[in-house]
Amino acid sequence: MADWLSKLPAPQGSNTGKRRIGRGVGSGLGKTSGKGQKGQKARHPGNFGKLAFQGGQTPIQRRLPKRGFTNIFRVETAEVNVSSLAKAFQAGATVDPTALVEAGLIKGKANRVKILGTGEITHALTVQAHAISAGAREKIEKAGGKVELIEAPKPAQGEAAAT
Repeated sequence: MADWLSKLPAPQGSNTGKRRIGRGVGSGLGKTSGKGQKGQKARHPGNFGKLAFQGGQTPIQRRLPKRGFTNIFRVETAEVNVSSLAKAFQAGATVDPTALVEAGLIKGKANRVKILGTGEITHALTVQAHAISAGAREKIEKAGGKVELIEAPKPAQGEAAAT
């Protein structure tokens, strides 16, 4: 039915040939090859179009001193307060890292979860975390809940813990 659509020719002048630079005056790009007269842009192959190129002077990112370093073995820990657990979970719920992500209490990448003791909790929860502060453990157990420590996932050998 619409068989002719795939056979439509391109409009006149839309497909142009490859530019053959420096092939004589008749080509339209002979002599200076479209680079104009003299100067750095006429003489060099384009090395100075780099992002940090500053006309040949030492770029600012090379002149300024380096500061600090990035620890490739850093372990990213997400902290969650007891008061946040009390608001986000009902009595008797099991709180683990996946439940914390679903509840929106953990955002971004984190390898470990630590429960901190800021705030109050009145109902019992079963909390599974990689680490917990003494105050948080005391408040959760006082409310009738349980605390279970889970093992943090180990990075593969030769691989950074969190990047």
